[in-house]
Amino acid sequence: MKIITLVENTEGNENCIAEHGLSIYIETKKHRLMFDTGQTDAVVNNAHVLGVDLSSVDIIILSNGHYDHSGGILPISGLNHTARIIMQRTAAEPHYNGERYIGIDEDILGLPNVSLIDGDIRLDDELFLFSGITGRRCYPQGNKKLSCLVNGEKVPDGFDHEQCLVISQNGENWLLSGCAHNGILNILDRYRELFGNAPDRVISGFHMIKKDGGYTDEEKDVIIRTAKELAMMDTVFYTGHCTGIPAFDIMKEIMGDKLIALHCGELMI
Repeated sequence: MKIITLVENTEGNENCIAEHGLSIYIETKKHRLMFDTGQTDAVVNNAHVLGVDLSSVDIIILSNGHYDHSGGILPISGLNHTARIIMQRTAAEPHYNGERYIGIDEDILGLPNVSLIDGDIRLDDELFLFSGITGRRCYPQGNKKLSCLVNGEKVPDGFDHEQCLVISQNGENWLLSGCAHNGILNILDRYRELFGNAPDRVISGFHMIKKDGGYTDEEKDVIIRTAKELAMMDTVFYTGHCTGIPAFDIMKEIMGDKLIALHCGELMI
């Protein structure tokens, strides 16, 4: 398996464009797929720099209905008209951060290769998608400002539009989550319900970023408690994007080699 971070907030390859967003490119035995597409057409530039042929991608998974994960879909569609684009049906609904619209571009929904799904789906023996995450342990505090539109009225976002990808390859299970808005511990609880054990490796933002970097006691407690629980697992975690560098540094002290930073333009394996 081959995994490349096409888009991420921090620079890893000086020839690639780093932006607030996430896109992971994966080659398996059966597929060339993308998990999210970043915020802009930076994903197209970075793929070219890194020698990734976007026209050969057969599946694009959208982890949630936010712009920083979906913004590259339309630029990619100019190069690839056939890749199946899979998102939860609720990802198509309007989403907001305060008064600011942060949902997907409505033109995406007009693409003929978009598949809107409801809940879990097994694509084949390699790929499985799940949602239905309802736990609220160590719930990310940044969610408080996020909302969605239901019957014309803004309500707190319950993140039922968030979905996770499980890749089974070479005797290992990789779990991918875009922002883990539902909380990484709750996502892992849902994973255990489905698979009976823990994944071998996880790629995910942890949605702990804060622009001013000043955490409240409650926010810092969530970060520390999350890191302590993850540190007790045998799983290796790769994180970046919405985790934020200050939160990463706190977690790294607790998790050590079990936590690895993602950077734009880097080959993971």
